[in-house]
Amino acid sequence: MSDTVDIRRNPIPMLIVAGVAGLMIAGTVALWAHYGTAVFFEMIRAGFVACFG
Repeated sequence: MSDTVDIRRNPIPMLIVAGVAGLMIAGTVALWAHYGTAVFFEMIRAGFVACFG
């Protein structure tokens, strides 16, 4: 008798992670398009300064 293990991975958690990552990338592109590169990078820098110091 051969014992085989049927491992079926649930794709739902991976789809959720991919969806969240896609939303974050889409939000980044939308902010970049709306505010322009200079203002966008200033907002990111200000956020880092507010969090870290």
